[in-house]
Amino acid sequence: MRVPFIKMHGLGNDFVVLDARERPLPGTISSSNAKALANRNTGIGCDQLIVLEPSAAHAFAMRIYNADGGEVGACGNATRAVALLHGEAATIETTGGLLALEPAKDGATVNMGVPRVDWNQIPLDYAMDTLSMPVGWRELKNPVAVNVGNPHVIFFVEDADKVDLGTLGPEIENDPLFPERINVNVASGVGENHLKLHVWERGVGLTRACGTGACATAVAAIRRGLVCDAVTVTLPGGDLLIEWREGESIRMTGPATESFRGEFEWDDFA
Repeated sequence: MRVPFIKMHGLGNDFVVLDARERPLPGTISSSNAKALANRNTGIGCDQLIVLEPSAAHAFAMRIYNADGGEVGACGNATRAVALLHGEAATIETTGGLLALEPAKDGATVNMGVPRVDWNQIPLDYAMDTLSMPVGWRELKNPVAVNVGNPHVIFFVEDADKVDLGTLGPEIENDPLFPERINVNVASGVGENHLKLHVWERGVGLTRACGTGACATAVAAIRRGLVCDAVTVTLPGGDLLIEWREGESIRMTGPATESFRGEFEWDDFA
């Protein structure tokens, strides 16, 4: 059976979107066929596979699979892409909670919910201060931990460009301290309320942009008093505006783009 797909990206973080809101998929998405579709050599190729499904209580539901086939609870860049695709304001379901979409020209503002910062909400393997964790991996020390639907640790350094995140990222991601693995963020200040960010994304690797990483990093920087409540976060793929006040939801604004549409044979990836 032929299945239509939409290829989209947010600042270079790219997605294959399967819209099953009105036309169900021929079968259930598994880790293996999500991984096969995401493969850049033998599949369509993407950082995340996004599946849109009907919802009884909200506009629709969104399921998110990383390139390694693992399902995750949130993806900020994909949420902006889906907002652009949907074309109107909506509240949607994810396994990480409800998200509110506000489409805008060439992108969207997304309400990403209230960040979670307790050690068992990240989760960590044992209790500790998540604002300055007493741990380190070589030159990366004392990170902040934040869960924004996905778990993140954020390291603030003098120059994010000089950190070998390709080597340190997988080591930290798979450390036993993080029972669900972790997304690794390295950030540095480049001006007033302006951060530069590189992200090693759990199940993906180095990425040109990570919306939840930008949100988590902004929250971490605000909690540490490094920036105020509206922060520009510059990733290799471009800029996101993150707004947050203590006790409130995070608002993320940035671009999204539809690249192309096509079809694939379901049985080729089942």
